Amino acid sequence: MVVIRLSRGGAKKRPFFNVVVADSRDARDGRFIERVGFYNPKAASAETKLRLDLQRVEHWHSKGAQLSDTVQRLVKQFGKNAAAA
Repeated sequence: MVVIRLSRGGAKKRPFFNVVVADSRDARDGRFIERVGFYNPKAASAETKLRLDLQRVEHWHSKGAQLSDTVQRLVKQFGKNAAAA
């Protein structure tokens, strides 16, 4: 099954997550099919905290990819932020 989930990067105590499309059997930080955005929970106010390519997320979702719970929450959050801007 294909899943859209977070892949952790960054340093110790400074997490940075890529939003990736991957096979569910692959490791969390392992091989992925496509990178569709990123999430930086420790971003300063001047930095971008969340960026998603909603067209690609919707494309993969229409092909049957499942969104993880966290990515689903981030997509809702990003949609509200994009509408406000």
